[in-house]
Amino acid sequence: MPIALEGQLASTPLTAELLFRQYARYVAHIALRIVGRDADVDEIVQDVFLVALTGLEDLREPEAVRGWLATITVRKAQRRLRYNRLQSWLGLDDEPDYESAVAAEASPEQHAIVRSVYKALDTLPVNDRVAWTLRYLQDERLENVAAIIGCSLATAKRRIAAAQQKLDEVLDDA
Repeated sequence: MPIALEGQLASTPLTAELLFRQYARYVAHIALRIVGRDADVDEIVQDVFLVALTGLEDLREPEAVRGWLATITVRKAQRRLRYNRLQSWLGLDDEPDYESAVAAEASPEQHAIVRSVYKALDTLPVNDRVAWTLRYLQDERLENVAAIIGCSLATAKRRIAAAQQKLDEVLDDA
């Protein structure tokens, strides 16, 4: 059975090229929101589509391709965050630059706020950070956050609340 993409005819078979063209920007957007560094985004996007292409034939619900890609993206971003933390702990990572997470037309104050938020996010447990980011930076509904990160709704709410509490503490001290 051919898989249709958003805006495509139902009879149009899903090819690697169509999948990438339709969803690469979406995947990159999620990755950037989660990791906050442009330098990591290209690698995450490549990894997501490598996984997607190998698992595409096993996709049971073709209309769920967007959510499926979001889940893969989150998992890859979580791995990247853990890797970055290890690199930083070992002293092998430079100070992160979060400028790419800020819109070009943003004011200097907005740039400073975004940098502060991402620095505060760096202090959170990875799972809490991802849940909070999906909810507040990606504007996902709570049910979608739980589905994407693979936990119960109650757990997603707890992670978001814990992240918000820690962010409030860190940002109030700044």
